[in-house]
Amino acid sequence: MEIKRGQVVKSKAGHDKGDFQVILELQLPYALVCDGKRRTLEKPKKKKLIHLAPTTERLDEEKLKTNRHIKIALRAFMNKSDDDKAYC
Repeated sequence: MEIKRGQVVKSKAGHDKGDFQVILELQLPYALVCDGKRRTLEKPKKKKLIHLAPTTERLDEEKLKTNRHIKIALRAFMNKSDDDKAYC
């Protein structure tokens, strides 16, 4: 799967393990990711691609303009993830 700007990913390692983030920029073999809360647009996290699990979802450019839009968009992914755990 090709990873692009706006791709929603799930962290597989580090302090943010299990959190959903969005890719802002690729700097192979790294990606700059943001969640709108702990990691903002102004201070994105540089993370190796091997530590990210891509999803099939992408956020449009309109949702990547502010931290608030990113946070709201990613909240839906956290809710889906919580729902999946409830049925296990």
